[in-house]
Amino acid sequence: MPNMSAQEPSPMNFLRQAWAALPKAALGNLAAKLLMVALGLSITVLVARQGPQVQGAFALFVAVESALLTLFTGLGLWLARQMSQQAGAGPVRALPMLQGVLRAAVVLGLLASVILLGVSWWSDRLPYSQLWLLALGAPFLLLVPTATGLWLGQGRMWPINVAQVAAPASVLMGLAGAWWIMQGTQRSGAVVVLVLTAWVSGKSLVAVVTAVYALKDAGRRDDLLAPIASSDSTPSSWWAQWPFVATIGVVNVVGLLNYRASLFLVEHFHGLSAVGTYSVAVTSAELLWLLSSSVTVSVYARIGHPDTRIAASMTVQAVRINVLSTLLAAPVLLALAWWALPWVMGPAYQASLMPLAALLPGVAAYAAASSLSAFYTNHLGRPQLSGAIAGLSLSISFVLGLVLVPRWGAVGAGVASSLGYILAIMAAYGVFLKHAGLPVKALWQPALTKLSDLDAPKP
Repeated sequence: MPNMSAQEPSPMNFLRQAWAALPKAALGNLAAKLLMVALGLSITVLVARQGPQVQGAFALFVAVESALLTLFTGLGLWLARQMSQQAGAGPVRALPMLQGVLRAAVVLGLLASVILLGVSWWSDRLPYSQLWLLALGAPFLLLVPTATGLWLGQGRMWPINVAQVAAPASVLMGLAGAWWIMQGTQRSGAVVVLVLTAWVSGKSLVAVVTAVYALKDAGRRDDLLAPIASSDSTPSSWWAQWPFVATIGVVNVVGLLNYRASLFLVEHFHGLSAVGTYSVAVTSAELLWLLSSSVTVSVYARIGHPDTRIAASMTVQAVRINVLSTLLAAPVLLALAWWALPWVMGPAYQASLMPLAALLPGVAAYAAASSLSAFYTNHLGRPQLSGAIAGLSLSISFVLGLVLVPRWGAVGAGVASSLGYILAIMAAYGVFLKHAGLPVKALWQPALTKLSDLDAPKP
């Protein structure tokens, strides 16, 4: 049983105890995320300064790419779960499992390429007419979320960090080359094509390098563990658990639509330039998830521990850090954005500020979602619970958006999304507490989830 404390910690110690319970890998991942965000913001600034229309086309193109990636992230998360669920069992070979999911990623990417080519051929509107560029990179882009599942399940952050930073760095280099080529050119269509080409080619290059390194790393791991591996430890096949993989894909697409459907509503009612300014508000608001995503990734393997006490304790500790940090950071972010966005990106992006203010309350509340989702998927093996929560948020925000976006534009989209996030995360807490067997007050009373030294997971 969890070790109960005779005396509740003071409020001053609450945040300190929660942070101390997290592995130091969270700090390394946070540093990588900060660098990645800095690179990503540089990309956003470079694109946004070409005008809201170019920024709008870029934002929608990236949303389509994200849908493609999230649809097939089940392969990488399946591999991560196989690695993290080996606690107490004989080690199994990682290389055959990695090879299997990488082959599947390439095949699925080729199938996606055919569909993207068809959409590009049929459409004459930006950015959909340029999806042929995404079709060329699709077989490679799926390699990163698949290969990094190996390290996610092992709790090894540095290879994941390198892959995360390398992608925007290579894209930024490509964009710098594109601007050099386009000096003096005023045609927005040509600028959009070069921007999208730099994006796809940079990410594809990093994907191939990441997959090759992962294969070599898995081979080295298997060689080292060969003397202690169980003789009957047969590697699992993702195909034997394809419903789990497919469910994660569907769930992740629903989750992505929860974050990005408002972009398409704004485009439908107000056009591409409105999407450009609103997408900057969305990007800025989601900076609040920088720490929460780092914390969740760093403890993902521990949240997947077979013992519910350990998994639930780590989940609650991560949730506390995530929510407290985002609530403190939200007003600071808004103040900085109010000063910086029009100055850095141009006067047109003054229109991003009110939608940003509308988004921030919901984004701050939803910071707990990543850790709760990891508990549903990696510990319970029930990703459909994450999908139900994201679907609830999507339904609320989309229905409200149909009413508010035509009247209030991007501000209406921000209000609708924020309300969807808040109501859905309240439901997510209830689902988690039920499966963890914890009372509601466990969310703010550390003594109720404190583990003894024998129970605590080893780093």
